Amino acid sequence: MKDDVRLPGEVHSFEVRLESIGGLGAHAAGQVLASAAVLRMGLNGAHFSSYGSEKKGSPVRSFVRLVPGERPIRTSAPVEAPDVIVVFHATLLRNPATFAGLRKDGTFVYNAPKGVVPEQLVALPRTARVVRVDALGISVEEKSRPNAALLGTLCGLFPFLRADDVLAALTEEFAGKHPEAVAANERAFRRGAAELEIVEGPGRAEGDLPIASSEPAWGYETQPVGGILPNPGNTAWNDLSASRAGSIPVLRTEKCIHCGVCDLVCPDFCLVWADGEPGGTFERQLMGVDYRYCKGCLRCVESCPTGALVKEPETPGLADRLRVPLFPELIA
Repeated sequence: MKDDVRLPGEVHSFEVRLESIGGLGAHAAGQVLASAAVLRMGLNGAHFSSYGSEKKGSPVRSFVRLVPGERPIRTSAPVEAPDVIVVFHATLLRNPATFAGLRKDGTFVYNAPKGVVPEQLVALPRTARVVRVDALGISVEEKSRPNAALLGTLCGLFPFLRADDVLAALTEEFAGKHPEAVAANERAFRRGAAELEIVEGPGRAEGDLPIASSEPAWGYETQPVGGILPNPGNTAWNDLSASRAGSIPVLRTEKCIHCGVCDLVCPDFCLVWADGEPGGTFERQLMGVDYRYCKGCLRCVESCPTGALVKEPETPGLADRLRVPLFPELIA
């Protein structure tokens, strides 16, 4: 084993919260980071994740807590006041809980291509370091996953997380079951460290951000009535946008013949139709996609006979700009 690593400055602990959705590898990333720190760097560490059903699109939070090797960790509580928050999917920026608890001198890393800075970042502390990396773009090009690139970004930002040790732990994690992924993961890891971008001054908040409890504070006066579902998953507000992994179908109206084949294969009924013009060629016309309900399976693109529906990278704000609402009467 190499010499023990010391945490930077007078820091007594280093806490990371990974905000993600199922399928992007946040749980594996937390495991790799913690095991590298404990087994290869001489730190003491703990890792666990919080998630519901184990399926693509479900919210996932992964927590890593590191302390000097001689200091025990006596808590298994979630990381509520992190030094670092890593956001695996831009859709999560809409949820205020994603930012909760970040320290005023903390680091906020989010996965997005270069371009417009999301307006939600104004909620960050003014003094926090904000970092953008196109982890999804890197993973697509290298045939890897976003977690490999984001681990590289963490090592690039925090040199005490020795890149060679973390990369060795990442290789060990995948060498047994997926040896074909080892080389791709290494390329994505190194690009994540090299291609990170500091975003200057999006935050406006002063001081540490307030902590948000992961569970509601229910008591005998505030708990919901028994026998009901407070947030049923089958309402008109069921939002599938977090299920997408970087691409959306976009309608090219000039090519559409309104044949309805896309509607036959869409599993989530997210295509919006309207009556055609009186005396026109089509009785019903495809108007667009309500991306609130689109999970990005792209079956419509695969089945479109004219190429009117095309696959495009989902850059921040694109789905909101192109969205045609299925239920306009429900929009405030």
